Amino acid sequence: MSENVVRPVEALIVVDVQAAFFEGEEAAPHAAAVQERVEDLLDRARAAGALIVHLQNDGAPGTPDEPGTAGWELHLPVTPSPREVVIRKTEDDGFHDTPLGALLTETGVRSLVVCGVMSEMCVLATARSALEREYRVVLPHDAHGTYDVPPAPGETEGVPAAMASRVAEWALGDEVEIVAYAKDVPFEEASGPA
Repeated sequence: MSENVVRPVEALIVVDVQAAFFEGEEAAPHAAAVQERVEDLLDRARAAGALIVHLQNDGAPGTPDEPGTAGWELHLPVTPSPREVVIRKTEDDGFHDTPLGALLTETGVRSLVVCGVMSEMCVLATARSALEREYRVVLPHDAHGTYDVPPAPGETEGVPAAMASRVAEWALGDEVEIVAYAKDVPFEEASGPA
């Protein structure tokens, strides 16, 4: 993890911070800590005038994040404005069949921070897609999380959530900027119109 000073980013991508993953007995391990970091990122991004995108997953019928269910609802309040939007998605990758790429282009964004859940699924897929589109991507280690991975058939041990999150970071390679603490990520206003 980087100990270097982080250059400011122009956008915050909040991935699937929905009630199903942050509330009650089915919440992801460390959900409260991740929520605290995401709230801090949101406060500072809003103050700087950065673009904020809340990705909201439309889960399949019968899943905890099925559209219209309590678990599908966004867990944190959104301040609707041209600089803070909600984009619904049906795939892990927040860019797949959504207006996310066009929005980033329209607002002149070239750098972004990704946070939320699940580290090895939607966070990883969205960050990887951003890297493939040549965005500068910052991933704060303490602002994303996931669930424990159960044992594979025939195995006696699963993978703890913290380990799964770290492996997701590692899987992004050396193009992503991994920082230890969300508090160290500065924001600036995107250059294009909102």
